[in-house]
Amino acid sequence: MHLGIEGRVAVVTGGDSGIGLATAKLLLEEGVKIVLTDKEPEALRQAAATLSGEVMPVAADLTKAAQVDALAAEAKAAFGPVDILYHAAGITGPTGLFHTLTDNDWASALETDFMAAVRVARAFIPGMAERGWGRVVLTASEDAVQPYVDELPYCAAKAAILNLAKGLSKTYAKQGVLVNTVAPAFIHTPMTDAMMQKRAAEKGVSFDEAVRSFLEEERPNLELARRGEPQEVAAAIAFLCSERASFINGANLRVDAGSVASVGT
Repeated sequence: MHLGIEGRVAVVTGGDSGIGLATAKLLLEEGVKIVLTDKEPEALRQAAATLSGEVMPVAADLTKAAQVDALAAEAKAAFGPVDILYHAAGITGPTGLFHTLTDNDWASALETDFMAAVRVARAFIPGMAERGWGRVVLTASEDAVQPYVDELPYCAAKAAILNLAKGLSKTYAKQGVLVNTVAPAFIHTPMTDAMMQKRAAEKGVSFDEAVRSFLEEERPNLELARRGEPQEVAAAIAFLCSERASFINGANLRVDAGSVASVGT
């Protein structure tokens, strides 16, 4: 399917691995110019070196407003105005039962998993609105609508992402900027690798057994009984970034193999 975005300019955050990197690869195949960003310069450089096409790595800490502004300036200087924003950057953050978590635990999760999205949206959406065309996709999670008791800061931040995206979709649609979210569940990324390594160590089992038992005990509604692959999420994101998604706005697209048990958002 031709997505109609050849020559567009995209910023992809969280781009040194996982869903961000897979999305950058797919957009490049569609002829999009990519500004790839993540926090660690060397990991980002190595990731960019695996891609083919017009791609520029720019290291930025999205918890720092000044670095987000610098990212926007570098993107414009390199490729011109930005048309597409895919925001993948995020962390699991502090985990544990509610009564064990401090104010700092909550603040750190919200700073990275919510406020970073606010900053990048603020940096790029106004320019899209001025030019009358834009696509923004923010990464939510199954956790946004189906919270897990040991991940409440992350769950709350991802629920806030859904609300932010819905509000932005109402604010800017008439100016040609469509804003949506994608909600993955248990994707094969460095973040879930770390989760499973921790689980394996705690339970004294192999990595593969940790994955199997996690699916059985913690994600019984994930009907395909496996981790998703980053490229499976990237396909959904690329569609939402395209001309083909010209009547989709304020939506949350689940890519979760049925992990969310309800029929609501």
